[in-house]
Amino acid sequence: MLADALGLAGFDVEVANDGRSALTLLHEQTIDLVVSDVNMPKVNGFELLERMRASGIEIPVILLTARQDKADVVEGFRTGADDYVKKPFSLEELVLRIRARLKHLEPAGKRILTCGPIELDEDAHTVTRDGEPVDLSPTEFKLLLELMQRDGKVASKSLLLDNVWDITWATNVTVLDTYISYLRKKLHTDEWQGIKTVRGVGFSIVDK
Repeated sequence: MLADALGLAGFDVEVANDGRSALTLLHEQTIDLVVSDVNMPKVNGFELLERMRASGIEIPVILLTARQDKADVVEGFRTGADDYVKKPFSLEELVLRIRARLKHLEPAGKRILTCGPIELDEDAHTVTRDGEPVDLSPTEFKLLLELMQRDGKVASKSLLLDNVWDITWATNVTVLDTYISYLRKKLHTDEWQGIKTVRGVGFSIVDK
């Protein structure tokens, strides 16, 4: 369930069902970050982390646990964890923590995103459609950026509400639908209508 949710949040996710499988995966593929439960079969989260660090794997690790003992938190950081999240936790919180740990992967310099006829310059804070400037409000720009940086993957409504407005799903979902409508009116053409509604989930933006 967590893997599916993180996929909807825009991450490419690989799943290992136990600590031993995770170690194999880490040596076979390029992984940017690990989210690991502490209570796993064969090799638990602490042991996984110790073996990773002992073998020179220094990528960020976020440990998840239902344990409330402060000694477990200390043990997690002692073995090299970058973050430690206690259950129950919200998906939005975990996504924010993951993004914070992956910021070092963001390319330096000018960042331009494109989708269909739309080009977004994050540094200059400008948007064009077929080379012509489009005037967006700061909120519209932020919402468009959230959609475009996911490369066509679906962004859930709860994630967009949290990242753009810092409000919860229950607080006010209609504001998101309203701003999606604003973007469509300003960006869609007869040839391109790329902002899609995924019923019951959220929204995506696609080339065609």
